[in-house]
Amino acid sequence: MGLLDPVVEAARLLRSSRYAIVFTGAGVSAESGIPTFRGSGGLWRRFRPEDLATPEAFQRDPRLVWEWYAWRIKMVLEAEPNPAHRAIARLEEAGLVKAVITQNVDGLHRWAGSSNVVELHGSILRVRCTRCSYRSNLARVPSEIPPRCPRCGGLLRPDVVWFGEPLPRGELERAWREAGKADLVIVVGTSGVVEPAASIPLIVLSHGGSMVNVNPEPNRYTGLADVEARMTAARFFSLLLAELGLGDV
Repeated sequence: MGLLDPVVEAARLLRSSRYAIVFTGAGVSAESGIPTFRGSGGLWRRFRPEDLATPEAFQRDPRLVWEWYAWRIKMVLEAEPNPAHRAIARLEEAGLVKAVITQNVDGLHRWAGSSNVVELHGSILRVRCTRCSYRSNLARVPSEIPPRCPRCGGLLRPDVVWFGEPLPRGELERAWREAGKADLVIVVGTSGVVEPAASIPLIVLSHGGSMVNVNPEPNRYTGLADVEARMTAARFFSLLLAELGLGDV
């Protein structure tokens, strides 16, 4: 199969779709300079993210966890949406994509212009208090590490979902509703191993919908998808926009 064949087929499915959604993982932001958890840039100092992004790690050493998050927040604040983020927003603007469901916490889909975004794992650019109901957005890295709540003095934590924590009920239910309506899901840049998020694209298949799987390497959805696009997210969406006659990004 030639390089353009999966793009041509994906464009055909998208044109004929009634309700298409996009499901994204860390790979969609890799080309914005944000390392994936499981890629070659997934280690910080000598720690694996899976050892730091847990309630137990925060309870044990909140300063260490916050030093890692300060590094990540700085990286996100300096990043910009890449062609994949911008193309997905363009597809929504054109009425071809109805919603974006993302496992990412970097906010780049919203920055690129996507409006109907379900952030399953929260946002690294928000904090919440571990003691009271205080929440706030971040415009810069906290000056105090670990930061404390201005209302009650409790420890603040990133407003993200850590390993071992449930997904926010409201966002999960929104994702289920979107997947339940969809007749096409474009899965982009995810290994498909983190549950329950990874099962959301399978809801689309369960009621007869189609799947396009965009990932340079095989993943959980390989063999299940109608279209396999073994390429980066930015490459795929740039070609897709051109195939659809929507220009470039």
